[in-house]
Amino acid sequence: MNRYLKMSSAALAFAVVFGVQGADWNQFRGPAGNGISPDTAVPTKWGAKEGILWKTSLPGRGLSCPVIVGDILYLTACSEREGSRLHVLAFDTKTGKELWRRSILATGGTACHPTTSMAAPTPIATDKGVVALFATADLVAYSPEGDLLWCRSMVGEDPNITNQVGMASSLALHKDTVMVEMETASSSFICGVDLATGREKWRHPRGKGVNWTSPMVVKQKGVEVALFLAPNGLTACEPSTGKVLWNYSATPGGSIQSPTTDGEMIYSPGSPLVALKPAETGTTPEVAWKSNKASGTYCSPVVYQGKLYGVSSIGINCLDAATGKEVWVHRVKGPFAGSPLAVDGKIYLVTEDGTTVVLKAGTAQPEVLASNKLGETIMCTPAIANGKIFMRSDSTLWCIGDK
Repeated sequence: MNRYLKMSSAALAFAVVFGVQGADWNQFRGPAGNGISPDTAVPTKWGAKEGILWKTSLPGRGLSCPVIVGDILYLTACSEREGSRLHVLAFDTKTGKELWRRSILATGGTACHPTTSMAAPTPIATDKGVVALFATADLVAYSPEGDLLWCRSMVGEDPNITNQVGMASSLALHKDTVMVEMETASSSFICGVDLATGREKWRHPRGKGVNWTSPMVVKQKGVEVALFLAPNGLTACEPSTGKVLWNYSATPGGSIQSPTTDGEMIYSPGSPLVALKPAETGTTPEVAWKSNKASGTYCSPVVYQGKLYGVSSIGINCLDAATGKEVWVHRVKGPFAGSPLAVDGKIYLVTEDGTTVVLKAGTAQPEVLASNKLGETIMCTPAIANGKIFMRSDSTLWCIGDK
């Protein structure tokens, strides 16, 4: 056993059989990793003193998004000197009560750009617990009751992992495999980690270079594949074995925005963004269209009801998802950090000053339904579950909904 891998008997609780409920938001950008929620009756209008079901204080900084399974919301944060104390917290989604808080000390470097933090990657959750990755390359799993299941120091395993500007790649989940994208200026790799034990099932080396994109799992011709985007292109792997199915490198990929899908095509951000038509398993998809209209900023695009919504430096761009033709542009005063979400016929976009702009989806011209201010800096993508919106700043976690 690797001396940096710690496990308890409670790790058996993370057996291969696990569940994610229909209304859950169990990973970055939701259950499908594409920023679309199946919920209805989600609030459109709220303010700092209205439409807030509850809010609670957080112990430290974080850009990670809330993840929700059942009535439990999990969140990460960091505190103390340079964010060296790493927290995983669990809250009751109905009341905001903190159920438990667990902390570990960072084993990796804590240097980063001042706008980010060690709690930047978003965790994944199932009904058996939560797995959290920190920018220090510490990876830890807890049960719903807060019992430690396993913990890995990936820097302890590979001292060449660096973190000069702040790693932020979130985790993705496929059945019993957790996808990890760890790409730095020195050591770089992608790997699949066993959900139950934390042991690696497979690993591929990657080119050296800082990359903040997050993996996601999509269906390609009925077969699920894990996508990993980097500046040198888009790679598709078999999630459980890591077998490389194809690489698309004809167009440079991005290093911040993550790929997405509408169930038919794969949309790979970069300069330009590329829409790829699915092909048979093992065959590189064909290019459907390319566009620079949805490139830029930190925000990953969302494809909803036949339209692609991408965030640029001036606001939100709407493109026809089939052709890439621009439909409209709506100016919104940024900057932006969180990615747009789609739910119940609406698009939600959060600015860094804590203003959520709600637009009607599928329109020929931009139609703003509401602009809602919370009054704190918000750098993360919200979570949506059970008709409620969950949002965090460095100091506060909010639950927004109708009573």
